[in-house]
Amino acid sequence: MGFFTKLILTGLGWAFGGPIGGIIGYALGSLLSSKHPRVIRSEVNQQFGNTEEKRDFNVTLLVLSAAVMKADGNVKKSELDYVKRFFLQNFGQERAENYIKMLREILNKEYNIYDVSRQVGQYMDYSSRLQLLHYLFGIAAADGNVSELETDVIHTISMYMGVSESDYQSIKAMFVREVNASDNAYKILGVNPDASNEEVKKAYREMAKKNHPDLVSNLGEDVRKAAEKKFQEINQAYEII
Repeated sequence: MGFFTKLILTGLGWAFGGPIGGIIGYALGSLLSSKHPRVIRSEVNQQFGNTEEKRDFNVTLLVLSAAVMKADGNVKKSELDYVKRFFLQNFGQERAENYIKMLREILNKEYNIYDVSRQVGQYMDYSSRLQLLHYLFGIAAADGNVSELETDVIHTISMYMGVSESDYQSIKAMFVREVNASDNAYKILGVNPDASNEEVKKAYREMAKKNHPDLVSNLGEDVRKAAEKKFQEINQAYEII
């Protein structure tokens, strides 16, 4: 690992240690030894976010995105386009290009998704983990179909991150929909169709508490805006019921 890679990794957040740190270190080392321009610490801070929390979320998102994209053994153009659009819309042209360079390197590396997910569960707050799951299902659905292999990978990530089964099923229902809209709404809120009005209201309040966009505002306005879509799905489910 070259001097510049060591410089980049010095003093950054938890995601630059442990399994995720090894993956990012591999990707940075590949980029720095290739035709890409050398990157100094100030540029990396701009690329990944200017706080440890932002950097940790963003590099984790890259690593988990690669795992979902490789789930069925074939990285689809629609999935890569989805990632490109997400980064472009939320982080701007220059940072989006840097993210995609990193992602291409990560896609070439094999790694243990169990260890990566455990690391995320240990250090990342719960609301941010829910936002990661929402994003990963968005990648899986980019081609119009969430495959069983993709679902299995996301479910594994969810479990090892420590996300509850009901919260996982709620986010899954936002992308893998039932024919009946009301059935889907109950799944999003995590209640049975025979739930009372009070049970539905209680479930809605709990879901709103865990998924409110303000809870991820520490990750930046870009991530907060992305979280609004998930929150809107919860509100719509409540209105349907």
